[in-house]
Amino acid sequence: MKSPVTVITGAGSGIGRATAELLASTGHRLVLFDRDENALSETREALVAGTEAIAIAGDVSDEADVGEIVQKTKTQFGRLDAVVANAGINGVWAPIEDLGPSEWDETIRINLRGTFLTLHKAVPLLKSAGGGAIVIVSSINGVRTFTNPGATAYSASKAAQVAMAQQLALELGKHRIRINVVCPGAVDTNIVAGSEIRNRAETEVPVIWPQGSIPLTDGKPGQAIDVAKVIRFLLSAEASHMTGSPIYVDGGQGLLR
Repeated sequence: MKSPVTVITGAGSGIGRATAELLASTGHRLVLFDRDENALSETREALVAGTEAIAIAGDVSDEADVGEIVQKTKTQFGRLDAVVANAGINGVWAPIEDLGPSEWDETIRINLRGTFLTLHKAVPLLKSAGGGAIVIVSSINGVRTFTNPGATAYSASKAAQVAMAQQLALELGKHRIRINVVCPGAVDTNIVAGSEIRNRAETEVPVIWPQGSIPLTDGKPGQAIDVAKVIRFLLSAEASHMTGSPIYVDGGQGLLR
């Protein structure tokens, strides 16, 4: 079989870009999707020479935009073997009475509706290929730890992603489609740049870790490549008997916090 065809959403930066670069180095043909067209172009240019890749700019929460991913994948490659549902935002973190309904909706729209639409559109193509692998990028927040002040919408969306994967692991198993979840802790990416935290003192539990809260790295955040390596493993034949599994990539942070 020719090199696998893999869709990566949120491929313009952070974990998505690191995953694209790593998969390209192992021969994957890539469909890159992000709402930031300039960042998407930078990712494509950073791929190892000779990589077959197409870049599509759009909104992961827009059905037509996500449908375009599948259509262009079919046109360019004729098949789909793997999906990395990575696109997401931190959104607004605020006390529940201060968190506006529109702010809640935006986080759920991008993180949860976006994941749903990605799989809704991609699964038929995976089935027609005779199977495949899906990795959803969730978080330790809402799954293993709940100490980020005001992160109610974000935590809810991330917990729901894990539930979605576990539900679909059973539904898709008979089609030889595996689905797993990576749950990163603090990772050195630009996701924080688009975040807003309000009235932190009202929701924060005042606990201090003088040595940092990530035991494995003396408090330093992980790198995007740390998560990308786990994603690569979950997409590979090495993980052929794994499905419905959340994998924590947090240096022990979630055990402490």
